[in-house]
Amino acid sequence: MSAVTARQPELVVTGALVVDGTGADPVRTDVAVAGDRVVALGPRLRDTRGAEVVAADGLVLCPGFVDLHSHADFTVGAWPAADTQLAQGVTTLLVGNCGFSPFPVDEAGWVRRATRFLAEEELAWDWDDADGFARAVERVRPAVNVATQVGHCTVRAAVVGPDERAATPAEMERMAAAVRAAARAGAVGLSTGLIYAPGTFADEAEVRALLAVAASAGLVHSTHIRDESAGLVDAVREALDHSRATGVGLELSHLKAIGPAYHGTVGTVLDLVDEAVADGVDVQADVYPYTATSTSLMSRLPGWALDGGPEAMQARLADPATRARVAAAVEERSGRAFDPAGVVLSSVSPGPWAWAVGRSLAELAAERGVGSTEVMLDVLTAHGAGVAMVNHALAEDDVVQVLRHPRVSVASDGWVLRPEGEGRPHPRSFGTFARVLARYVRELGVLTLPEAVHKMTGLPARRIRLADRGVLRPGAVADLVLLDPDRVADRSTFTEPWQLATGVEKVWVAGRLAWSDQAVTGERAGRLLRRPAR
Repeated sequence: MSAVTARQPELVVTGALVVDGTGADPVRTDVAVAGDRVVALGPRLRDTRGAEVVAADGLVLCPGFVDLHSHADFTVGAWPAADTQLAQGVTTLLVGNCGFSPFPVDEAGWVRRATRFLAEEELAWDWDDADGFARAVERVRPAVNVATQVGHCTVRAAVVGPDERAATPAEMERMAAAVRAAARAGAVGLSTGLIYAPGTFADEAEVRALLAVAASAGLVHSTHIRDESAGLVDAVREALDHSRATGVGLELSHLKAIGPAYHGTVGTVLDLVDEAVADGVDVQADVYPYTATSTSLMSRLPGWALDGGPEAMQARLADPATRARVAAAVEERSGRAFDPAGVVLSSVSPGPWAWAVGRSLAELAAERGVGSTEVMLDVLTAHGAGVAMVNHALAEDDVVQVLRHPRVSVASDGWVLRPEGEGRPHPRSFGTFARVLARYVRELGVLTLPEAVHKMTGLPARRIRLADRGVLRPGAVADLVLLDPDRVADRSTFTEPWQLATGVEKVWVAGRLAWSDQAVTGERAGRLLRRPAR
């Protein structure tokens, strides 16, 4: 413990049970803040002249939560207040995941159309590159911190286009230049989404060459691996082999096994992670605490059906012979990788199927007297990339096993920042961090409180080299969460998602009170966290 420093505190939180983010046992003590920094920890800090004193008996004080897997780069411009994040104690978002970032912007607009399910209307698209997007984020003054990654799918779309073909040497150099430009602009990572078009069209040489560029620039590699069902183990091996070859640090995004036929294989994957760590590979992973996924409905199609982009996909589905081929490929995976009864439309762009939000493919098929695959293809023919789904296809035992692993962080894979809206978005945007504390700490005892907080703070902060965040100690940035461990809870559900988490009493971002009395305060002290230049 340290005594009060020479700097006069402006805020003193007294009597809190401090969980410092390192995994260490909690300590009941006082915490002093001056400006945007924690300046002292100690019992009964005495010199509080002029400081705001917050009595925190019975409450937990910990660092602000760091979400390593967010898609809020597509929504923060429209809703910088970030109510859904502050309500559950999140103060830092890592965006640009799954291979998609809103930069570099391609003239043809392929990325803009492919990401419609992430709320295209909420983006201004008035920038060209990583630096322009960073300035746009700074202009809106978000209430939470934002760190960026450049997405491989976006880079490939901007340079190569949406076609299934190898990149030329000149295109490879342009893609490498885009990654270097993002690094110069302060991006902390390069993400891949090898399950999504056009990222899935890249061969091993392309991916490895760009990861070598990322490694030389000090970027981490976050990956939505190539297959999370039948090919899960091979896909993880591929990602680990890339790290062995290039030296890039690896983050396995939202680790899971999709489909009943593949439940349980996460144990093999975690063994591979342990073996790689023993061999010196820098690898971590993250997980969300739900048994359903959420993404574009278009992603259920075979890769060849997406060659050329969303419009080309729709044209294929309009041709009876090609549509039959697509249907056969979908049927081959139905029941093993996903169950039509568990695939629920969570948002649909304006058009003939907009009314079907909240309905499963199986329900829609039964009402129409046709097969569920036919319904899915009808929806995609009409709406293209403008359809998001929730897929109930995971196993609770897998979630618990991954969550327990010491190198796994908690992350949301969410993007909704608004407290109210339309559709049936996945509840992970609203409750991921509160759910871990409520269900997996308090109710089930899967994790201890210090273990859970470490997975939400110190561990993810270390992954992206945030030296002064994710821990509560003198000198750290005062991103702080004060919560009631007996009351913290997620309220968002799959049928009624638009409900904020409860039990987080106060949140400070850079020492300024951003959340109090179950509402945002209007303070917007978040920052764009740029990776330091090397």
